[in-house]
Amino acid sequence: MHDFIVVGSGSGGGSLAYYLTKGGAKVLLIEAGKMYRKDTFPKSEADTSAQLYWGGGIEFDKDARMGFLRTKMVGGSSIVYQCLMDRFDDIAFNDWKSESGVDWFNNQDMAPHYDAVESDMLLHTFVESERNGNARLFVDACDKLDYKWGALRRGQGDCGADKGNDCLACLGGCHRDSKQSSLVAFIQKGEKLGLEIQTEVEIGQIESNKDSVTIKGINNGKPISFQGKKVILCGGSFGSTKMMLQSGYKSKLPALGNNFASHPQFMWFGLQKEKVDAHKLMFQSVASKDPNFRKQGFKLENVFAPPISIAMLYTIYGAKHQQYMKRYRHMQCIEVAIRDENNGTIQIDNKGKLIVTKRFTDSDMLKKSKGLEVIKNILSTSGAEEVFESSLYFGLHLMGGCVMGIDPNKSVVNPDFQVHGESNLYIADSSIYPNAPGINPGLTIKSLGHRLAQQLIK
Repeated sequence: MHDFIVVGSGSGGGSLAYYLTKGGAKVLLIEAGKMYRKDTFPKSEADTSAQLYWGGGIEFDKDARMGFLRTKMVGGSSIVYQCLMDRFDDIAFNDWKSESGVDWFNNQDMAPHYDAVESDMLLHTFVESERNGNARLFVDACDKLDYKWGALRRGQGDCGADKGNDCLACLGGCHRDSKQSSLVAFIQKGEKLGLEIQTEVEIGQIESNKDSVTIKGINNGKPISFQGKKVILCGGSFGSTKMMLQSGYKSKLPALGNNFASHPQFMWFGLQKEKVDAHKLMFQSVASKDPNFRKQGFKLENVFAPPISIAMLYTIYGAKHQQYMKRYRHMQCIEVAIRDENNGTIQIDNKGKLIVTKRFTDSDMLKKSKGLEVIKNILSTSGAEEVFESSLYFGLHLMGGCVMGIDPNKSVVNPDFQVHGESNLYIADSSIYPNAPGINPGLTIKSLGHRLAQQLIK
């Protein structure tokens, strides 16, 4: 029997499994997806969507209005996201503490865990010479408009940009093991220490006993089960919540499936006369750092996407669509991400299919409109000949569903990460977030994993 079974290998599960193994425990890491290495990641954008994501690339809410991007492989979403490493500010932690009642939600108590995780990763803050055309347009316009911006800090080693490597390829997995994904920074290190990994297992049932936990699932069409002294769910907002719902915990924990948030993100494009080449080099190196934007509940990101994804964002057809896509190299892009209210719900139907409900509140819509107004100003100041707003929007940071708190009627796990009423079942991923922080969640998910690992090893 394993000391610990960790279900899910993303930012939370990967770091947790590594630190538990490093601490001398016998650990099994279970993942629903496949294991890819730097030389086996898909080589094309189409294959990336089909092979690395649940739903073949995208999942939708109940109304089919909002798309969610959720990965399915060892390393989870850290494989395809930009690995931006930001600590939370006092605003985020104070709001968490207020909503949950958890006293250690503060920078002083979290600092040792941030320090530990950061020491196990290669970190790089971008400099002026690394800005591509899209970033330069963004920075120049922000300076003219007196909007505050800042360089991003990313988990990366040698990306080879000076050798002609383009970071856009990283959205399908890093072929250099440069990006400090959960796979690179933690799991592969854990393997060398004895971490066991079981892939392509989708867990559907959790049975908690007095001295252990049994989990049951499907592996290549056949039933399979595992037993551990303690089990920690790290399947993310959708995954962990679904496993708990399928195991009948909703009747015991009324808050299960509630408080879902996702940092909804809206992309706008400006067509420039000269080539921008937003797909080249370090395509995301700066972002807004304006305290007024933070207070208003939104931030701007200097992003882009591969051709297929960009083409899907243009809700026009035929010859006009072709004309737009022919100007791919002339596209400037800015995204607004809002700090949405945690009013969404995650449920399952009688067949176990996820049903996600997420509607915007008046406050969300106000944040969106303020952010888009700023984007218009930036694109106009940048000299865009034409501005295009995509009508599609996405949730990239999936949070909540199993929130942490002191009240069992309003939360799913206690301040020690234990499921209320269970001594051997824990959850440690973005599903425990009490509300949306408005800051990239990756570093904090990893740091929560470190905190729980220290607690369990003791």
